[in-house]
Amino acid sequence: MLFVAVTLYFLLACLVSWLVLFPSGRALVLQALAGTGKRLRSGWRAAALRESRRLDAIGQTSSASLREAGAFVRRNYLLCLGGAVLLGVPPLIALTSGRHAQLSGFEESTREVNTQVATLLEGEQLVPPPALPPLAFASAEVEKERPMIASASRDWAQLNAAYQQRLLHVFRIMKEKHGYEMALLEGYRSPQRQDMLAALGPGVTGAAAFQSWHQFGLAADCAFVRNGRLVISEKDPWAMRGYQLYGEVAESLGLTWGGRWKMMDLGHTELRLPGVMRRR
Repeated sequence: MLFVAVTLYFLLACLVSWLVLFPSGRALVLQALAGTGKRLRSGWRAAALRESRRLDAIGQTSSASLREAGAFVRRNYLLCLGGAVLLGVPPLIALTSGRHAQLSGFEESTREVNTQVATLLEGEQLVPPPALPPLAFASAEVEKERPMIASASRDWAQLNAAYQQRLLHVFRIMKEKHGYEMALLEGYRSPQRQDMLAALGPGVTGAAAFQSWHQFGLAADCAFVRNGRLVISEKDPWAMRGYQLYGEVAESLGLTWGGRWKMMDLGHTELRLPGVMRRR
């Protein structure tokens, strides 16, 4: 590497000495530089000339196109006028019609936002409330309103995950907004239990096995808790007010409420997912 550097330095020193000591060398270098400059200037002039000719050709083509377009408009002025009207009238109507022309999907909403519903849509996962003691479901009052309810399943884990979260949000809204504490009476129901309840008569249920959303974990029966006791009776004004609020909240979250049915089931809600229920 050192040898290469020393060689290059020696050659450079010889070149400088030759230029300084010999006038013919300087003249040769200057002549070469002048020839290179002349060739560069000639190339630039040729390139500029070609570019000028190209621009002239483009200008002539554009002028010819404009003349042809003008001739076409003069020959077909009625057609052009009709096209201008068709293109111009809709925007003018939209501009002069005021805010009614604005798409409804882009209008600013003035409705009050339900924070609980917004939380549900954002995907917050709620956990089931503490279970009531089994004796709370075995009283004579509860048995009268809901036969065989003591043996029902109240396992939240057996409910469909989407329905479970919606129902838990209903419970939360009922408690935080309306002051009603709620309890799950029955969630998933086996086909055998469904047939047993159907055998008790239409006053209990009119659905046989696999004709109820309970068999798919998509329905539940619920009631209110007051002073630690279940309140199911529809004759209680406090409970009836609660059922109305319960139906409104459940429907606002996309659930079907049994209070709308001909044979009302005020504590019942379900989530009807397509393709789940078998048709018979």
